[in-house]
Amino acid sequence: MKINSSTNTVATGLAMFSMFFGAGNVVFPLGLGQYAQNHNLYAILGILITAVGVPFAGLIAMTLFNGDYKKFFERIGVTPGFLVITIILGLIGPFGAIPRCIVLSYATLKPYLSESFTLPWFSILSCIVIFIFTIRRNNIIDVLGYVLTPILLITLAIIIIKGILLSPPLEPSVHSKLDVFIKGIKEGYQTMDLLAAFFFSSVVISCLKKDIDTTDAQNYKKVIFLSLKASVIGAFLLSIVYVGFSFVAAFHSQSLIGISQGELPGAIALHVLGPYAASIAHLAVILACLTTVIALTAVFADFTHQDIFRSKLNYGWSLILTLTIAFFVSTLNFTGIANFLSPILQVCFPALIMLCFVNILYKLYHFSWVKTPVFITFIFSLIFYLTSQ
Repeated sequence: MKINSSTNTVATGLAMFSMFFGAGNVVFPLGLGQYAQNHNLYAILGILITAVGVPFAGLIAMTLFNGDYKKFFERIGVTPGFLVITIILGLIGPFGAIPRCIVLSYATLKPYLSESFTLPWFSILSCIVIFIFTIRRNNIIDVLGYVLTPILLITLAIIIIKGILLSPPLEPSVHSKLDVFIKGIKEGYQTMDLLAAFFFSSVVISCLKKDIDTTDAQNYKKVIFLSLKASVIGAFLLSIVYVGFSFVAAFHSQSLIGISQGELPGAIALHVLGPYAASIAHLAVILACLTTVIALTAVFADFTHQDIFRSKLNYGWSLILTLTIAFFVSTLNFTGIANFLSPILQVCFPALIMLCFVNILYKLYHFSWVKTPVFITFIFSLIFYLTSQ
């Protein structure tokens, strides 16, 4: 079967961007620009390394494993690999990223909602919407690539262009260039995109394969090649948005003093666009959160269905279980979720980065070592975290 490479590449690239761009990708670049001010270029360099470079390195590594995350993680051992998979999927799923997106959506829409429509009610409604989008898994890429992502890109562009063109001069930062750079690196970790990258490749490749005869080795190689080309599109779009959001917040940093992270998107929209046009920015935040949780929910529900319950619980009920957990975690609010995630990310991220790179070396150059460098990195990360508290 002939593959329309141009259409597939663009659609998949847009879908990758929308899957990665969620709650953390809205909040953390804004907070970084607010912090960095006239040293923002150094902050951007840091966040691009950890929020774009590292996640897409993980995506490339997974592509070399044909999207099979089980084989990827089983290189550290079958049981340790399964435990790591379960923990990561839980963090980017109902125990972390999904409820974080729900909470940010609520914070953004709160000015438009009645006081009686509290976070729990909003979370229930959000879970119903997510269920409707994810129950038919084969349509995920179509919905993300052709419908939601173009709307998201347009609204983000409006915020960035107006925010930069009508901006005051950059204020001098009280932080050193090195401090700002390190802050950028840390904020990039908080997006958790590396964790998501390990599993998004399986969703993308699965959807690309639905209309292709993958028994033909040549066609399957084309699918992998398309996913790599699409990664470039996704990484480019993420970089542009990070740079734009960060500079908007840097230019308007004086107007954001005292604003908490979870309230930054709504505050910057109100300041830059005014009370009426700010609804455009709020739409962008909601779409960013929606497109991400669609992908994350589908991945975790499928893992629950196939690997945890061994197909004894069907996909629909696995989806309901996933969203039920996400609902209860969302009641912790943005700060509570962040406090829960922070120590886990600080300890586990360096080891996961090491695993990513040793697996790339394994596929490209037959580098055999994996357990020793990964476990040593994990131990050092744990010791560093415990001694720094």
